[in-house]
Amino acid sequence: MAAWLRTLENMVIDTNFWCNQRIFLTGHTGFKGSWLSLLLSSLGAQVFGYALPPENENDIFNVAKVATSINHQIGDIRNLSDLISAVQKVQPTIVLHMASQALVRKSYDFPIETYLTNVMGTAHLLEAVRQVGGAKAVIIITSDKCYENMEWSWGYRETDRLGGYDPYSNSKACAELVTSAYQKSFFEGESKTLIASARAGNVIGGGDWSSDRLVPDAMRAFSKGKKIQVRFPNAIRPWQHVLDPLLGYLKLAERLSTGSKIYEGGWNFGPAAASEISVQNLLNLLVKKWGQNSSWESDGLLHPYEANYLKLDCSKSQMVLKWHPRIDLENSINLTIDWYKAYQNGQDMRKVTSNQIDQVLN
Repeated sequence: MAAWLRTLENMVIDTNFWCNQRIFLTGHTGFKGSWLSLLLSSLGAQVFGYALPPENENDIFNVAKVATSINHQIGDIRNLSDLISAVQKVQPTIVLHMASQALVRKSYDFPIETYLTNVMGTAHLLEAVRQVGGAKAVIIITSDKCYENMEWSWGYRETDRLGGYDPYSNSKACAELVTSAYQKSFFEGESKTLIASARAGNVIGGGDWSSDRLVPDAMRAFSKGKKIQVRFPNAIRPWQHVLDPLLGYLKLAERLSTGSKIYEGGWNFGPAAASEISVQNLLNLLVKKWGQNSSWESDGLLHPYEANYLKLDCSKSQMVLKWHPRIDLENSINLTIDWYKAYQNGQDMRKVTSNQIDQVLN
C-alpha cells in the first residue's frame, strides 16, 4: 500500500454520516465540483447540483458522466429568484457553495462578471438559505488568494487581513466579507444553520481543461507534443490534489452539523510544506512523469500582476478538525498524469475517476 493511503481508523471523514444527506451543491459542473459530486455520490449522499453548463466538451463533468449520479440542474447563481426556488425544492441539510469565476486572468478581462458571480452570487446563495431555512451546515468555498498578499515567507492564517490586488482575488476577499456579515446578521443566536468558509491552495487533478491554468495548459501541450509557454516560472504555490481539500470541506461540514458554533468562520486547507514549490519545479516533475519529449519554456512576456509567493497556515484545521493532507506531491502528480493518460488512451473516465476516489477513501 502506498505511504499516503491511511488505515480506516485514520480516515479524515465519517463515511456513514454522508449516507442520504441532502446536499445542495453549486458549481457542480466545474472541475472541483465534479470531483466533489462523485465523491459525495460514492458516500451515498443525495447530491443536487446547480450550475452553468460545463465550459468544455472534454471537462470531467462530461467525460466522467457526473450527471448520471446526481440531480443535475442548470442554473445561474446571479439569478436570485431562480436560486431561491431551487433551494426551496431541494430542502437541503447541507449547502456547499463552489460556483465562481475562478480565473485570475479572466478577471482582468471581465471584472464586472467576476464580481457579479463571486460576490453577488455568494450573497444570493446565503439569502436563499436564509429564506428557505432548514440547512444545518453551509460552507462557502473561496480561495487562498482571498488574503492580502504581503509576499511573506510564512503561511497566512485565518485571522490575517483579507484583500486582493487583481479582481479575482479581491472578489474572493469580498465573498469572505459577505459570508461573515450574513453569518453575524442573520445566523447568530438560536439559528440552527451554521456557516463557515473554506480556503484551499492550487488544486490539481484529472479532468481540468480550463484556460490559463498551469496543469491543464501543460496537459494540452504535452498531449499534442508541443512545448508549454509559462508566464511566471519562479512563482511559488501550494499544490495539492483536488481530493485533499474536498475531504477537508466534508470534515468541516460534519463538524458544523453538530451545531457547535466553534466550527464557524474561516478555515484553511492547504498541502504539506513539501508541496509548496515553484511553477518551474512542478513543471519539471510533470515532464518527468509524462515523458514523450514533453517540455516547457518561459514566454518572456509582460503579464498582469500575480502574486509571486503564497502559502497557507493550516494549523487550525489540523488541530481543531484533525484534518491533514493525505496525498503528497509525488502521488498528486501521479494521480493527475494517470488520469490524463487514461483519457488520451480512450479509457472509461467514469471508472478511472471512481477508482481514484476509492483508492484514496479505502
